[in-house]
Amino acid sequence: MLLASGLFAAFGQDGAGTRVKNRTLAYTSLSGLIVSFLSSEDVIRFLKCYCCAFIEEPILNYRDITKQFQNPPGFDEDAAHTAQRRQENLTKPHGSLGRLEELAVWCAGWQGHNPPAADVVQILVFAGNHGVTTRGVSAFPSEVTVQMVANFAAGGAAINQLANQQNADLTVIDLELETPTADFTVEPAMSEEICAAAFTRGFDAVRLEADVLIVGEMGIGNTTAAAALSCALYGGEPLDWTGPGTGLDPAGVAAKARVIATAIACHGEDLGNSFEALRRVGGRELAAIVGAILAARQKRIPVILDGFVATASAAVLEHAHPGALDHCVAGHVSEEPGHRRLLECLGKTPLLDLGMRLGEASGAAVALSILRSALVTHNGMATFEEAAVSRETQ
Repeated sequence: MLLASGLFAAFGQDGAGTRVKNRTLAYTSLSGLIVSFLSSEDVIRFLKCYCCAFIEEPILNYRDITKQFQNPPGFDEDAAHTAQRRQENLTKPHGSLGRLEELAVWCAGWQGHNPPAADVVQILVFAGNHGVTTRGVSAFPSEVTVQMVANFAAGGAAINQLANQQNADLTVIDLELETPTADFTVEPAMSEEICAAAFTRGFDAVRLEADVLIVGEMGIGNTTAAAALSCALYGGEPLDWTGPGTGLDPAGVAAKARVIATAIACHGEDLGNSFEALRRVGGRELAAIVGAILAARQKRIPVILDGFVATASAAVLEHAHPGALDHCVAGHVSEEPGHRRLLECLGKTPLLDLGMRLGEASGAAVALSILRSALVTHNGMATFEEAAVSRETQ
């Protein structure tokens, strides 16, 4: 049990039934015995995957949501240092793999072990409907959200193909599609209870055993919500954040920006709180993404962000708690003009710029190949000593 207690202490716990990742950790002498036979890397995997018996704390409103930020796990400098030392000893000129090297060290630091892994990848796509669509902000009717969820279930969407290609676990979660959020130009999109319920759906959907999480969404009208939320958090003019979404022409984009301006004026100073802004001009799928990203932080799971809507959701966390997105990488930058602007605000450099604007986690799923390339080179290359290759002389 001394070994087990020491391991829990290394995770920031005291080994006496303390809180782990917002849940109560239960363990027995048997778990300590099992741990004693594992390597240091396996210990972390064991604790992460098998030692958690959970007692839930209800999340009833956004004040409960903010409690989830108490003492989140930080970057594991020891694991990152070990990974960096390996990078410097691989058979290549230092820095010659560019950002792939940085990604490998980043992933090791957040997973808390070297070698880092991207074998078990979870893709979560959250779907929601928006009352603001009655204002004509989309080229498609809101019933398309339900139809696309059926398409996901049938395996016919782009994300289905990309998930299959990557051997990733895809889960699509529909969030009260029959009940759109309120029209946020005249009232808050969600009550605190509805927002908290959506947050909880996202939070609870993240699998403890995942190596990497990808988050995405589906919801007609949600680029309007993303633009309004980004404008509320980071200022500027509504038109600065507004794009074509599902295919609006320039006149439609201008009209969409006016709708967002109306919403910003309606809620005024109430948008000063990040979570209140989410509640007032966001949507269920945005709140669920916030929950999933925070759960991933607590479970030490690196996250690949998708496009504008996913990033706007994530921005709620960063705006409320700077550094809250350090475990996240931007998978790509979309053609939505607000996305590039938002990534600049967040200090995130995207892995890809392919002109995509589909959503549904598609860009992040493509970017997964980049992360896996970083890890396969990091983990599989020979060192100078192993390959009997001479080092650089300078």
